[in-house]
Amino acid sequence: MAVTVRDDRLSRSVMFLFVGAALVLLGIQWRAWAANRQDTTTTSNTTANVKGTQSSAITANRKDGFKGNSDSATTATTLKRSAKLVIDLSDRRVYVYREQALVTSYPIAIGQAGWETPSGSFQVLEMQRDPKWQHPITGEVIPVGAANPLGKRWIGFLYEGRTHIGFHGTNQEELIGQAVSHGCVRMQNRDVVALYDQISLGTSVDVRP
Repeated sequence: MAVTVRDDRLSRSVMFLFVGAALVLLGIQWRAWAANRQDTTTTSNTTANVKGTQSSAITANRKDGFKGNSDSATTATTLKRSAKLVIDLSDRRVYVYREQALVTSYPIAIGQAGWETPSGSFQVLEMQRDPKWQHPITGEVIPVGAANPLGKRWIGFLYEGRTHIGFHGTNQEELIGQAVSHGCVRMQNRDVVALYDQISLGTSVDVRP
């Protein structure tokens, strides 16, 4: 009997030892798991913050880019509106000014005797790309092309009844610099295209004798 009692106590001691060790191991594992979970949560929050910051930066950049393009378009329009044209009939050139400063000039052909280009102060009233031309006597309409006497652009600045005066290109560029038109201001086609792109409706036109 005594031997049997001693064995029960030993068994209980061994059992308590194993249970205690198991509890210690469980506690260590639980602490490691809790620490791991906290690190993961912190990393997720940091990643979310970085993503949010990058998204905000991209949005800001897009807004800034759009604003820059808008400012550029506004500046171009303002420059066109500030342009002023001066036609000097005596030296047969048109001068482009912007804010009182001369930007450029182009040679022109002017009205012949009896069809003189009128002098005075005017403003651009009409602008057309690749205009069609109607013969004043026959009424025939000449389409865009090499035979069209208006060339590549029309910039009208005087309308009185059936009289229409303005800048236009020509199919006879060799006559630029002479008094050969019926009152209009003829220009080389490349020059009238360049002029067209520098002005807008309402641009002032000063014609000097």
